[in-house]
Amino acid sequence: MYHGIATCFLDSIFQQGLVAGLRHYVPLSADEATAIKVGQRHGKPGILKINAQLMHEQGFKFHQADNGVWLTKSVSVKYISFN
Repeated sequence: MYHGIATCFLDSIFQQGLVAGLRHYVPLSADEATAIKVGQRHGKPGILKINAQLMHEQGFKFHQADNGVWLTKSVSVKYISFN
């Protein structure tokens, strides 16, 4: 899965992972194109690749919203990569 971000947030993300903050969940996209659109909202876009399969295997829960977005409570740094 993917998470679109503004690249100015990379340092913070790689220190604390993805956290819901004021939201109840961290939104994840099934495709890169959607993630890019999300990342463009707040500056220069970047795409984080999330190892959701490993997260699921290790007991993390995911829910799919009516709009197709996948939701989870948080994503630890160890499941995140950025190219």
